[in-house]
Amino acid sequence: MFNYRYIFTFITLSMLFFTIGCGNKNRPEIVKDKIAYADTISVETTKVEKKDIVLVKTYSASLEGEEQANIISKIPERIIKINVKVGDYVSKGSVIISIDKSGASSQYYQAQAAYLNSQKDKERMKALYQEGAVSQQMLDGAQTQFEVNKANFEAAKSTVELTTPLSGIVTAVNANVGDLANPGVVLAVIANSQNMKAVFSVGENDVPGFYVGQPANVYSELKPDLIKNGKIVQISRSANVQSRTFEMKALFSNTADKWFKPGMFCRVNVDLKNLKGTLAIPYSSVIMDNYTSVVFVVKDGKASLKNIKTGITDGKLIEVLSGLNEGDVVVTLGMNKLKDGIIVRVSDKY
Repeated sequence: MFNYRYIFTFITLSMLFFTIGCGNKNRPEIVKDKIAYADTISVETTKVEKKDIVLVKTYSASLEGEEQANIISKIPERIIKINVKVGDYVSKGSVIISIDKSGASSQYYQAQAAYLNSQKDKERMKALYQEGAVSQQMLDGAQTQFEVNKANFEAAKSTVELTTPLSGIVTAVNANVGDLANPGVVLAVIANSQNMKAVFSVGENDVPGFYVGQPANVYSELKPDLIKNGKIVQISRSANVQSRTFEMKALFSNTADKWFKPGMFCRVNVDLKNLKGTLAIPYSSVIMDNYTSVVFVVKDGKASLKNIKTGITDGKLIEVLSGLNEGDVVVTLGMNKLKDGIIVRVSDKY
């Protein structure tokens, strides 16, 4: 009996061998294409173009009032009274702290006695002069002695009654009743906080980029969204001997509720350089090789290594001084897999 199952099996095997035989004819080309594709590195690129670069630097600063006075004692005597507390408004000439007038180093009572006596002598001489009993010279002598003793008394009084030279807010009280008021130690601080100064230091390399009137933005990390526009108002002409830095001051107006307070720490952003239309590439495309800046340039499907000279950077773009021309194509992603002369494939997404 004729078996159709054997015929079907024979036909199936014949078709399978025919298919395999046809596939083997193209196999070498397929393998070759796969090898070529595997040897090609995929990269992302960008063109060298003229762009604007703004060099912004951030400095740490401390705040002080536009007008600020430190209350300091001139003699080492005990504090007997503190007339203010932090937050009080005081007028110019107000007594902030009283020092012991009878202390060993105080000349208050001696100066007061000499002043009062000379005042009486002056009045007595004036009366005698009007009666013709003394000469003009004697009256002038009494008047001069009175002026001298008055000045000495006022000087002695200023050492025991510490006053403020300006009107403002008491921002600090660093003493208590009974403390010894050592000379040179700040006992209290009075500040006019309507306008504030941010005081900061910069290195000698940055100093040439500063000028009086230069814009500066001031903010605190406690409230980074609150940014105040100010300007540089003071540039130190000599460096600090210890730190070798130069002191700068930026003036800005305080908020209506006086949120910025003397003694606070803040940040100051300053535009040191503003380049218009300079050749620039992404900062991430530059590779540092033994203190030399290099980039990979793509031309005719190959990547070539080029030495370049760079200028300033804003962290995103970097200025190209030499080594590249406008329109050159540089690799921005995939540089770590490249070698000089290797074939590359530019992709929209690496």
